[in-house]
Amino acid sequence: MIDIKFLRENPDLVKENIKKKFQDEKITLVDEVIKLDAESRKAKQEADDLRANRNKISKEIGAVMGQIKKLESEGKKEEAEAKKKEAEEKKALVEAGAKRLAELEVLEGELQEKVTNIMMKIPNIIDSSVPIGKDDSENVEIQKYGDPVVPDFEVPYHADILDSISGLDKDAAGRTSGNGFYYLIGDAARIHSAMISYARDFMIDKGFTYCIPPFMIRSSVVNGVMSFAEMEAMMYKIEGEDLYLIGTSEHSMIGKFKGQIVEEKNLPITMTSYSPCFRKEVGSHGIEERGVYRVHQFEKQEMVVLCKPEDSMEWYDKMWSYTVEFFRSLDIPVRTLECCSGDLADLKVKSCDVEAWSPRQQKYFEVGSCSTLGDAQARRLGIRTKGENGTYYVHTLNNTVLATPRGLIAFLENNVNADGTINIPEALRPYMGGKEKIYPTNAK
Repeated sequence: MIDIKFLRENPDLVKENIKKKFQDEKITLVDEVIKLDAESRKAKQEADDLRANRNKISKEIGAVMGQIKKLESEGKKEEAEAKKKEAEEKKALVEAGAKRLAELEVLEGELQEKVTNIMMKIPNIIDSSVPIGKDDSENVEIQKYGDPVVPDFEVPYHADILDSISGLDKDAAGRTSGNGFYYLIGDAARIHSAMISYARDFMIDKGFTYCIPPFMIRSSVVNGVMSFAEMEAMMYKIEGEDLYLIGTSEHSMIGKFKGQIVEEKNLPITMTSYSPCFRKEVGSHGIEERGVYRVHQFEKQEMVVLCKPEDSMEWYDKMWSYTVEFFRSLDIPVRTLECCSGDLADLKVKSCDVEAWSPRQQKYFEVGSCSTLGDAQARRLGIRTKGENGTYYVHTLNNTVLATPRGLIAFLENNVNADGTINIPEALRPYMGGKEKIYPTNAK
């Protein structure tokens, strides 16, 4: 959510930003919110004037009552009656003012709610470096890391690789939970957990504080970290309670600071968090019948940063580079892809995807996403810091270290051999009891 003062002073810039995001239907919201904001401020000013006048008249009534008491003690009955009449007139003014003030307070609340609702629909101002494009088909490749190798044998589909080591059971998951769920078994489950554990330690070594957050959050936090459209498409609600299952631990990690003033000397706050994640995947390309590329439940190691505004772009570059370094340490070629304006969620200022090489498909696929949101989340949630120059909103950033089983797919495809064995990169061996290979279950 952008600053209403900024919108008020730069309506054309906000409209141009909406056009860059190809959301022309939202352009009229700018003039609408300016009109409502003016009405809200006018109602507030009248209410403030009434409160000030009420205080002034109340003091005058107190003074008149003192005069009445004195006149009565002096036996000046006629003059005392005149003062009583004056006091009654002033009380009537206070009562009339109180009635109008009550009306204005209701009006002000209604107008402010309308302003807030509209402001939450107007997209954040994107960074000037963001390429302009309608959707993800117009995202721009930044750089490749590692050579994308195509082996001289046909790389099996990841579900078949998992089946070869007796590592996947979707039939049983279908019986217990439905489509979009899975059982990982044996070495498949172990390598999955090894990757998560390695991702955790990788980020701790980068100086991030490890955290396990709540896996459910209230609606007030949901509304603070994402747009309404994203919430509807992603999140599962707990029936009968004001709780949602998280789609990423970023939500509860940022929500941790809701309504807080953090000390400027403690910035940046750098955290890495583990969580299971739950997503409806509404409007997606569909839940896979066989594989585990797009599922309702997965696990994730995330990184989150709260920092000063002037430091956010530096942290943005550090964060996505950590994900690149992580995957390269597992011998997985990756590339970075700059998200174009039309592919950015409304709260994002700038975002890039990290994509892993698929030797089976001979193309890259997304395994992580890094974003800076400016002060949009902090403004919605009331997360501020206080320094020598006063109190201001922090900037928030988030990035995927590892989301798996998607990360597991990248590992399997890039480490499977022609004989069906799977190489375990050196970085993962301490988490696999020293194993160097995984063998098919039918191997002798």
